Amino acid sequence: MTPPAPLPGLAADRAIAVVRAPAIPDAAALCAALAEGGIRWVEFTFTTPGVAGHLRRAAAGDHGCRIGAGTVLTAAQAEEALDAGAGFLVTPGLRPEVAAVAHRTGTPVVLGALTPTEVAAAVDLGAAAVKLFPARTFGPRYLRDLHGPYPGVPFVASGGVSAADAADYLEHGATAVTAGTEVVPPAAVAAGDWTGITRRARAFTAALPRTLGS
Repeated sequence: MTPPAPLPGLAADRAIAVVRAPAIPDAAALCAALAEGGIRWVEFTFTTPGVAGHLRRAAAGDHGCRIGAGTVLTAAQAEEALDAGAGFLVTPGLRPEVAAVAHRTGTPVVLGALTPTEVAAAVDLGAAAVKLFPARTFGPRYLRDLHGPYPGVPFVASGGVSAADAADYLEHGATAVTAGTEVVPPAAVAAGDWTGITRRARAFTAALPRTLGS
């Protein structure tokens, strides 16, 4: 199997903003707002109308963010996202056809999983990291338990993670966590409230430990 493409810098940045919104007036400005608040990884999901255009505009922006596509379910969506400039792909569950596109193009893919069996399958499919989803349902201790049989697997805790518990996930072994509606509320994104989003991003990142394990 071809080694998975890495996600350089994710362990240091520790947070990915997941954007789901009915509209995004300026994807590049959204990324700049998030970067100002300390979040430099942004995932635009296929549940957002016109996501390819948003990916294209975000990828062309001068904001210093890594741009990825999320809720990628098919090979066609993976190809569309990469054509639009996505630098990484994220799935909510095991999607072998998405992993195949990622490997063929040398693109990092984060595959969703929940159970130990699914984690093993994600690793076998060459995931650069495994998205533990939905994390909120089982909590940080479950992530720590998964690290027993899978000590070397990078996990991204996703689904209901908040500023109140993000540090717990990191301290229990997550490489990174996702910041969802707490940081990028759909209404605020649609309204272009970049100042508010920067404020929320700053509050989220301030709650994270300065270094893993601190």
